[in-house]
Amino acid sequence: MAKKLMKVGWDVVAIDENEEALARLGENWSGGFVVGHGMDVNVLREAGIEEADAVVVATNGDNTNIVVGQVAQKRFGIECTVVRILDPARAELYATLGLRTVSPTSTAIEVLSEAVKSCTVRPARAPAAAS
Repeated sequence: MAKKLMKVGWDVVAIDENEEALARLGENWSGGFVVGHGMDVNVLREAGIEEADAVVVATNGDNTNIVVGQVAQKRFGIECTVVRILDPARAELYATLGLRTVSPTSTAIEVLSEAVKSCTVRPARAPAAAS
């Protein structure tokens, strides 16, 4: 996500507890990187949240994503806060509460359903008649 946003011209600062995550961004990463937890307000400040136009929260945990998203939105006034939530019901609930949510699980369900619906299914064979 960070690489894609940077490629289209955004100034990006990534936050991760694991410094080794910087290696995944590649040798040519020219954005910022802060080692720490996104629920730590000081880490968010170090990353520049007070000047940010947008925040994307996509950790491995829905609870963490929701909390960090709410902090970005409510405490720092970041209107464009986008949060990944795996649980479709929770994503829907928090969307009604004002967070921009993305649920990969919901997207996968929709895509898989459409793929199955587009299959050509042969009509069931009539049972063979006994002679």
